[in-house]
Order: sequence, then C-alpha cells, then structure tokens
Amino acid sequence: MNKLLIAAYERYVLGHPVISLAVVALVVLFFAWNAPGFKLDASADTLLLENDQDLRYYRGTRARYGSDDYLLITYTAAGDLFAPDTLNTLHVLRDELRSLPSVESVTTILDVPLISSPPITLRELQEEVPNLLSDRTDIALARVELTDSPLYRDLLMSRDGRTTVLLLTFRVDPQYQALVSRRAQLREQDLFSSLSDAEAMELAGLGEQIRDLRVIRTARQQADIAEIRTILDQYRSSAVIHLGGLPLIVSDMVSYIKHDVTVFGAGIVIFLILLLAAIVGRPRWVVLPLLCCTLSVVVMMGALGIVDWPVTVVSANFVALLLIFSLSITVHLVVRYRELHALNPGEDQFWLVSHTVRDKLRPCLYTTATTMVGFGSLLVSGIRPVIDFGWMMVVGMLVIFVLAFTLLPLGLMLLPTGLPQERRDYTGRITGYFAQIINRFGKPTGVFFLAMGLLSVWGITRLTVENRFIDYFKESTEIYQGMITIDEKLGGTTPFDVILDADPEFLAARAAEARAAAAPADAEFDTGPDSEFDEEFGDEFADEPGAESDLGSTSYWYNTYRLGIVHQVHEYLESLPETGKVLSMSTTLQTLQVLNNNEKPGTFFLSLLYQRLPEDIKKVMFSPYMSEDGNQVRFSVRIFESDLSLRRAELLQKIRQHLVTDMGIADERIHLTGMLVLYNNVLQSLFRSQILTIGVVFLAIMLMFVTLFRSVRIAFIAIVPSMLAAGSVLGMMGILSIPLDVMTITIAAISIGIGVDHSIHYVHRFQEEFPKDRSYIAAIERCHKSIGRAIYYTSIIIIAGFSMLSLSSFIPTIYFGLFTGFSMLVALVANLTLLPLLLRWLRPL
Repeated sequence: MNKLLIAAYERYVLGHPVISLAVVALVVLFFAWNAPGFKLDASADTLLLENDQDLRYYRGTRARYGSDDYLLITYTAAGDLFAPDTLNTLHVLRDELRSLPSVESVTTILDVPLISSPPITLRELQEEVPNLLSDRTDIALARVELTDSPLYRDLLMSRDGRTTVLLLTFRVDPQYQALVSRRAQLREQDLFSSLSDAEAMELAGLGEQIRDLRVIRTARQQADIAEIRTILDQYRSSAVIHLGGLPLIVSDMVSYIKHDVTVFGAGIVIFLILLLAAIVGRPRWVVLPLLCCTLSVVVMMGALGIVDWPVTVVSANFVALLLIFSLSITVHLVVRYRELHALNPGEDQFWLVSHTVRDKLRPCLYTTATTMVGFGSLLVSGIRPVIDFGWMMVVGMLVIFVLAFTLLPLGLMLLPTGLPQERRDYTGRITGYFAQIINRFGKPTGVFFLAMGLLSVWGITRLTVENRFIDYFKESTEIYQGMITIDEKLGGTTPFDVILDADPEFLAARAAEARAAAAPADAEFDTGPDSEFDEEFGDEFADEPGAESDLGSTSYWYNTYRLGIVHQVHEYLESLPETGKVLSMSTTLQTLQVLNNNEKPGTFFLSLLYQRLPEDIKKVMFSPYMSEDGNQVRFSVRIFESDLSLRRAELLQKIRQHLVTDMGIADERIHLTGMLVLYNNVLQSLFRSQILTIGVVFLAIMLMFVTLFRSVRIAFIAIVPSMLAAGSVLGMMGILSIPLDVMTITIAAISIGIGVDHSIHYVHRFQEEFPKDRSYIAAIERCHKSIGRAIYYTSIIIIAGFSMLSLSSFIPTIYFGLFTGFSMLVALVANLTLLPLLLRWLRPL
C-alpha cells in the first residue's frame, strides 16, 4: 500500500511539478482570502472551565445583584483631594467619561449619598438625597464620612483620604445576555436529559453567536478603554492615575495576544532566516523552508477565520509554534537531500527528491503523528482555552506535514541540482563529541541521567497550582500597577461573594401561608407548618404594629435577629487576613444608623426604613446585598491579590467550615461564588489535567511506537528521553516554586510529543545502520554523523524559537517559552546520549 501511494505521489505530484504547484497555490490563496476573518478573544469566559456549575450560579447572582465587570480608575491628587479645584477637576473628568456612548454609569465620591455631612433625618432624606455637590453639604464633615464610613472607606476612598476611585460600568448588551442565559439553560438540560435534535442544533448555533458577539464586544470595549486612556492622559499632570478591573485586563490581554502573534511571528521569521543562512548557506535552503513555514501560518489563519475560531491567551503563541514545527520537518528533508546529493552527485533532481521523500516520509509521518498526539492530549484537560489550543495545533501539524511534503519537493523540482555543497562540518564535530561521551563515559552518563530523574521526581512532589493572577504581568504594566494600588489603598482587587439562602423550612412555611391565603374563606386556619413558625417567630413580630404587610415580617433575613447573624458573618469575613473590603447588609445598617439617633434599629424601624427610603438609597445600600424578597443575603468581599500567602482553596474551605461548624448554617444554604471561586476551580483542575494529559500522551505514543518499531522494548527505550525531558521541566518548576497555570500545564505533554520526534528519527536510522555490521558502537557513530546532525539542527531551531517567547509581556508565555526550550535541550542531549546508551546496553536488535 505504501509503495502504491509513493508511486502515485511520484507520478502525479513530482511528475507534474508546475500543475501541482498551481493546485497548492490555489488552495493557499483560498485560505489567505479568509485570513482576515481571524479573531482574537481574551474575555474571562475563555479562561474558565467547561460546564462549571459555579459559573452558572455566578451568572445568576450577577443578574440579581449586578455585575462586577467594572473599570476602576484610581485618582490620587497632587494636593488636597477635597480642595475646590480638585473636586472641580474630578467633576469635569466624571462628566467627560459619562459622555462616552458605551458608558452606562460613573460613580464617584461626588455622587454617593451622604447622611452625616451634616446628619439628617429620615424625613429630610425622603425630600432630598444629599451628595458632595449639594449646597447643604459640609466638606469637612464629608471628608470624615467618606474616609470613615463603613460603606465608602476602602471602596471609593482610601483611609488616608488622598486616593479615590471612579467606578465605571459599560452598557450591557441585552442580546448577548439573553443568548448566554439560553445556552446555560440548554446545557443544564443536557446534563440531566437528552436534547432534541432541534435543541442540539440551537445549542451549537448559540455557541457561534455568543463567540461572535463576544469578539465584537471585546473589540468595542478595547476601543472604549483606549479612548478612556486618552481622556485620562489629560489629567495625569495633576494626579497619579491607574486603571484596574476586569475590562482593562481583557483589553490589555488582547493587546498582548496581538503583540505575541505579530511580533513573535515576524521576529522568529527573521531569526530563522539568519539561522538557516548560517547552517545551510544556499538561498534555496532558506527560501523554500521559510515559504513552507509562512504559508502554513497563512493556511491556519484562514482556516480559523472560516470556522470562526478565535485565538485566546493560551493559543496566542500558535503562530510561533507553527513556524518552529514547520521548519523542524523541512530541515530533516533538507539535511537528507544534501546527504543524498553528496553521496550521489551524478543523480538527477527527480531521483534526489523522490528518494528524499521515500526516506523521510515514514519517520516524518510518525513524528507529526506523535506531535499531534502530544497536542491532542490537551483535549482531555477540561479547560476551554487549553482544549482549543490542542485542536488548533493538531490541525496545524497536519497542515505543516502536507505543505512540507508538497511545497518543498515541488520547489526543488523546478530548480537545478547544482553541485554538492561542501561546508565545514562544525555540527558533525558536535554530534561526534556526543558519540565520544557515550563510548568513554557510558556509566557516568547513565548515573547522571538517573540522578536527574530522581531529582525531577522530588521536584514534581513540590509542584503547586496556587498562583497569583497579578504575577501574570510584569511590574511595568498598568494592570500590575493598578492591582497593587487597589490592593494597598482601596480594599483588595479580586471580587468574591458569599451568598446565604433562607432556611428551607421557613420558605416552606411561607408557601403554606400563601396557599392558605388563596384557599376558600372557610379554610381559615391551618394546623400545618405555619403553626410551628408562629410558635417560633410570632412573638418577634407581634410587637410590631403593621408588620404583617412589610418586609420585616415577610422576609427571612430582614429582621433584627437575623441581621445580627449577618453582622457576625460580616465581622468574621472582615477579620480574615486575606480579605480587604467587605460589604453587606451589616454595612448598610451601620451607615444608616445615624437615622435612628445612632441607636441599633429594631425590626419595626427596619420595616419603616425600607418602606420610606428613596429608591436611590435602596439601589446603593439594599439591592446589592439582599434579594428583593429578603430571603437571600450577599456579602461582597474583596481579596488581596498581591498577598503572597494567599491560598484560595484553603480560604474557601475555611470560610465554609466556619459558617457550617461555628455558626450552624446548613451547608446547602451557603454559596461561595465570584471570580475568586471560578479561578480557583481552574487552578484546582490543573493537577488533574496535568495527569490526564501526560497519561494520554504516554499511552498513545507507546502504542504508536510498538506499531512502528514492532518491539515493546524499543518502544520503552525510545520514550525514555522524552519522559525525562518532560519530568525535568516539571521537577524544575517544583524546585523553583513556580506553580502550574493554564499555559505551563501544556509543556509536559508538548515536550513528550516533540521530544519523541527525535527518538523516532534516531531509532529509525539506527535500525537501518545496525544490520550493516551488527556493531552497536559503529551504528551509533554513523547515526550521530547523519541523523544526529538533523536532530541537532532542529533542536537548536526549536530551542531558539521557544526562547524568543521570553520577550512577551505575559509572564505565563515567558515561562512556556523558556521551560519548553529547556525541555527540548534536555531531549536533545538525552536523544544523543541516553537513547544510544540504552540501545547499546539493552540490545533490542
């Protein structure tokens, strides 16, 4: 079968190079035409887990209590923040930001209600809600209220009174929200029952629509933030201004992706041109490989544009990877062609090209397949951006293989053979040195790699997944500086919510009351659960005239007793060293206590207060912290992201355990949600993902090796260098206390997938050389002088290419580049020393 395929290839492809090149050109042009559809997406949704139930609950709480997707602008005035000129500047800035079409609201210290500057009564508050700009406001008292108020301190105002925050929210796209809600509904239905064909099609269509709208929304928001930055630049002379918040992170991450895609792509191309020129010299060996590389990228960008598949933060370096892997395959072809030309200078071009293809097709097919398996193992990670990255590279490797075995041979068919090129064999000396090490220091070499393996195992036991999001960015970036400022002066960066539901028995009792009220008039009394409720709670509400029809009597939480529990929870959350600003109904009552002569309010006053407060006050002080029916309360907590001791999983477990064990709240009534929880879910899944991906790639490659080499012993020998390379990276990360993240978990599987490429080429050549004289030592020396050179060339290219990723502004990309490059260095050394040693010692042939 293989002979038939090669014969057909030689007859119809190599035999008609012009026509074949025209077909290739048409295919490439088709994909190039669709390349403008290539999109970037750095939204938070692309970094979350698939089918995360916490994500669905989080979206529900955002719909009820409002979004935490606000842009924070910290403003530290050069002089007195409350000076008339400064307040006027802040007023102008606020109005300028509000005038932007996409801005929904801008909340500042100028806008929030002030009830102690000077103190006012409830009746006065019903007539007017004063703020900092009101005529009756005393600026000196306002300064005290804003810096001391439990509501505004560390939220809008720093404790020293020098830094304030402008909270900016963007307009919500109702179409996008509706589509997301419908998709969540269908996904939940799919978990518990099967979808109909129509619903399955609808779900697939919703995914595409949401992705399109998200990309459009991100692009629009990026333009908005650029405009906001332009506005802020006009005020930086009189204040220190920093930006923060999720919209900024998304916007800047898109910029990082664009930077990585364009700069790294161009930089690697220039670097590879210089490297190829130094290695192979002739222009044809520079132009043809680079043509294969660049057209592979063009085809993939066009393919992604056709299927509307955006690139995320994790897959942003796919352009660099395509260039590196494409060049790796073409270098093997070039090296083999030059070897054949040197050995057979009288043969024509067709013979040289066809024999190059014959010799390298099988090993290159298997190396491509193993690399695809390495990337394909990422599909079991369960993390959406990692899965997408795996698919992109699987398809990309297929594109690379096809173009390498069409474009390069066809290009050579149009060129004369020329004379064999003689160059100083520096590479041969290097690979020959490795052969000498094997012959002279075999046992010490084996001991060295054994020690490296044991050290790697120890390092792997020290691996962690806990990392700070702030560490993803360089200290010079605005994201980092904004997070630090907000953490140090304004109560923490990462939002986190604790939601407490009402007791189910209370809700059942209320439902029974509702049914009784709707029953005929003769069913006047109910001896069911209501009587138990009245027995337990009736006295509490009996003293309150008119309480039967107000929130104090109908809700679970909005009464003196249970708000006392809310206050206890609030104080506990506030006492934790990891938490900064905590807001809840306890904050609201502390703030409004001035309306009750600074006395603790009773249930009657609470009911009266809720009925008579203006809607503006309710919107700020009630709606974000309690459901409309009063049966659910929310604690809005901010976490210090820059805290070096932050351990998210331990913190969440500690909070839940305290609420259940120490406060007696049933576990099912407690919901921990917010970006902290979602991010923690991703982090905690990394260990499982790492084990799954390594396990899948190991088993798949072992099966491929057994099929290729027809020997279990050779299969184990061939995979050892790559497992050692992957283990050394994970071990080094553990020793250096560098935690796993959504990018570094891909290194091990990728390292194995790439590293085995060299093992395949070496073992394949060894199987050809060994039968010549049945000498392991002589066969190893010949392999080092031939295939060893190609392995060295491709390894240097891969290592150098990955190392260029260290120029990124995104720290995980830097780690990805450096550690993958390091693993390739280990794989190179192991394949040229340990692999031949194992072949010599274990004698599998």
